[in-house]
Amino acid sequence: MNSRFIKIVRYERYILATILICTMLLIAELSGEKEIIFPEIAALAIGAWISEKQIWESNKRKLFILVSLSSLIGVLTVRYIHLPMILQVLICYGFTGAALTIANTDLIPIISACILPVYMSTTSWIYPISVSTMALIIISLQKLMEKLHLRPVNHHKPCHFDTKTQFKRWSKLLFILLIFALIPIGTRNLYFIAPPLIVTFTAFSNPNNPVRKIPLKIFSIITIAAIAGSSARLLLNVYLHLPLIISAITACIILFISFEKIKTLFPPAGAILLLPLILNRNELIFFPLQVTIGAAAIIASCYLLFPIKPQTKKNRSEENE
Repeated sequence: MNSRFIKIVRYERYILATILICTMLLIAELSGEKEIIFPEIAALAIGAWISEKQIWESNKRKLFILVSLSSLIGVLTVRYIHLPMILQVLICYGFTGAALTIANTDLIPIISACILPVYMSTTSWIYPISVSTMALIIISLQKLMEKLHLRPVNHHKPCHFDTKTQFKRWSKLLFILLIFALIPIGTRNLYFIAPPLIVTFTAFSNPNNPVRKIPLKIFSIITIAAIAGSSARLLLNVYLHLPLIISAITACIILFISFEKIKTLFPPAGAILLLPLILNRNELIFFPLQVTIGAAAIIASCYLLFPIKPQTKKNRSEENE
């Protein structure tokens, strides 16, 4: 493919991702079921559709199973594990760590899919049904795009994790997440440690992850996503009483233009962009501030807590997550 053709079809994939998001919102509004809205769908679309090369090492079967299972575990945790929220979050995070290790994949968006029901106190089975449906659409259209040569074929190479190393890694991540989340969750200022920021924390905790080379770009994209999503919802939907779809389209355009200008794709930003669509109006004003401060703290801390060591360069396959 020449560069001009690649750019044209990438714009088409941006449009398809926006259409998918709008369809999800339309169904949610017509049915009155807010649980249908799955913010991580934007992250999956960015990683599986818009990116020239799928960002995670995962085949289509793993993506569907892990995303669906994680959303179900999140709802089951809220329904049946009656513990403080911080412990529910840690249970979900620990589950996703185990699932990623067992499946030999680095599909870390499942973390947000699992933890979001805890933040939203979601007990409805509609949420995992919606997530499973959206995941099926993502992989089906990805396969169609590959067949029509609208994006390169995803050749999955399983990650090969050392179980002992992974156990130590995720134990450390769980402990640090506990420290990070205690005050935000304890004071109900949840979005200092929003689920997509927990995904960001997991990505930056790996010294070999490419995002570690461009922290300012990632931080800029996260900030833009938080401001765009919250402002579009607040101004267009809350104040002007326009349909939620108009807010979503506006926010998506801003984020996708930012991707092109900054020349960086970061899937968790898509989830941050859509998260304001399901928040209460009184949470929208402070959402960008909380996300921005949380992102800055998480990114900076990961460089201190997870420095690059000589041995990690030799064992990239063990920590490639």
